[in-house]
Amino acid sequence: MEMLFQGIAENWIVWFVTTVLIIAAIIDGAILKVPNWLTFPFITCGWLHWTMQDGMTGLGWSLMGTFVGMMLLLVLRNVGGMGAGDVKLLAGVGAWLGTTVTLYAFAATAIAGGIMAVFMILQSGEWQKHFAMGHQILHEWKTIRNPQKLSEIARERKPSMHLLPYGIPMAIGSIAYFAIAGMLV
Repeated sequence: MEMLFQGIAENWIVWFVTTVLIIAAIIDGAILKVPNWLTFPFITCGWLHWTMQDGMTGLGWSLMGTFVGMMLLLVLRNVGGMGAGDVKLLAGVGAWLGTTVTLYAFAATAIAGGIMAVFMILQSGEWQKHFAMGHQILHEWKTIRNPQKLSEIARERKPSMHLLPYGIPMAIGSIAYFAIAGMLV
């Protein structure tokens, strides 16, 4: 038990990010939204912490992590495939943990999200419908080059879809990566 507390104390930043990810997952699962009251302070406190910790170098490191976290999901957000809260949540991970950890967390998140999506499709029993919809979405992405038009189409399609609250796989994937990388102890 003492070793656990020592690990938490030494890795408090990762534990803090883990806690925020869990809170975001719970909220996203309940209301299909990661709220600004959680994401904006998460990001700005990361910037403040690293500025106080390492001055302008720390701020630059945190800003770069924020930028990378944001850009990884922004393209999907701009075509209607992701919520803005999910984008800001990953940007917050970047603000606290930097570029490299954010890239690995994103990869683990994509794997967790893919697995969850497959299970959701299999559980629904409508895999043919989802396969056809996925094919249609890929076709739209190839033929319609206007992100605003793609976003409008996605918004129209949204009520007919079973949505995956992406905060959940983001929490599962990121925390799994933190554990595997030994960042929690």
